[in-house]
Amino acid sequence: MVTMESLGKPVSIRFVLMRSKENKQGKCPLSCRITFNGKRKPFSTGIFVNPEHWNAKKQSILGTCQDQVLHTRKLQLIRSKILTAQLELEVRKGQYDVVDIVRLVKGEKAVNQIGLLEFYRGYLKRNKALVGVDLKEVTWNKFLYIYQDIERFIYIRYKKKDVPITSLDIQFIDDLEYYYKVTRKLKQVTINKKLQRFKKVIKAAIGKKVLSENPFLLHKAKRVNREVIFLSQEELEKVKEFSFVQSRLGVIRDLFVFSCYTGLGYIEAMSLSKDHIVKGFDGNPWIQMKRQKTSKQISVPLLPEALEIIERYSNSESKVLPQISNQRYNSYLKEIAHIIGIDKRMTTHMARRTFASTVLLYNDVPMEIVSELLGHSSMKITQDSYGKVVQLKVSEQIEKLKQTKHK
Repeated sequence: MVTMESLGKPVSIRFVLMRSKENKQGKCPLSCRITFNGKRKPFSTGIFVNPEHWNAKKQSILGTCQDQVLHTRKLQLIRSKILTAQLELEVRKGQYDVVDIVRLVKGEKAVNQIGLLEFYRGYLKRNKALVGVDLKEVTWNKFLYIYQDIERFIYIRYKKKDVPITSLDIQFIDDLEYYYKVTRKLKQVTINKKLQRFKKVIKAAIGKKVLSENPFLLHKAKRVNREVIFLSQEELEKVKEFSFVQSRLGVIRDLFVFSCYTGLGYIEAMSLSKDHIVKGFDGNPWIQMKRQKTSKQISVPLLPEALEIIERYSNSESKVLPQISNQRYNSYLKEIAHIIGIDKRMTTHMARRTFASTVLLYNDVPMEIVSELLGHSSMKITQDSYGKVVQLKVSEQIEKLKQTKHK
């Protein structure tokens, strides 16, 4: 055992033979265990020793063969690196722990030297390799955008290119939220999503022992009162029956109505192929495909209104519906709303909400089935989004009941 009493705090170095991990050659790995300031951290030395040649009391390898001599020299070098690492950390006069000592021995930066953006870049690099495996590129891009946000925020707030990741605290999170709200003019729902993704990066830093405390621990996401906007039955009928002079608006109307009766989002509607339409267990046609956002399999029965639109655009091509960009689609929907006189912001996503609300919930379809048909990853998402719709339905039924009793 080697101690270092000359420095402010002693460091203890001990090599431990891992007898339970004996290899086929009958040798066991030798681990180095550092204890500093009441905390212990082991790491692999890369040395394998015959248990008979290891003297734990003297902390030395017995024998004079070339391998044994080289291993002995390597142990001495490791001891020297540990003592040098602690000396370097002491000279810096900053706070450090056993993890920092081990990181320096391995040629890595001490935790208090690692920048937030530096760690974030490593996080992005690691996850880039997962794109196409179990991560979608669109998801990876969202984390990249947040990195760019934080990079700009740090430069504006601190006039620096980076800040130590260990300096993160609740104030940093609050200031970042303020920046999003005041400088970037973002809505609270968008801010909450960005902070939620940033929180995942912080959790990764905690998992890698780069951070010991979670700066998000005292942060509470501000509540957002989300109002689900959808077309009423009367408005939906207006859209369906309106005769457009411009054929392009008629096509967009059909795409919108199709999603109103299937719940398919823009991406799913545009990627819908004939292979996705199958004969269900009930003998009727169903849509079976994966929802891109959640990778969840969805099965939706084709209602007559949706079937009619499919037949209208059936051709030899693999795609079932006419193709259009999301931006142009939404632009045309805005035009349609103005022409028909609907005082609501019509979007591709509104069709999905109309399916859930007007087509399903208002026709007494249970919330669990609605969640399944929408392809939500959890029932809570459906309840959070459409709970008020159910309450409104209940309120309307109660009013009808009151009127009946008064008659």
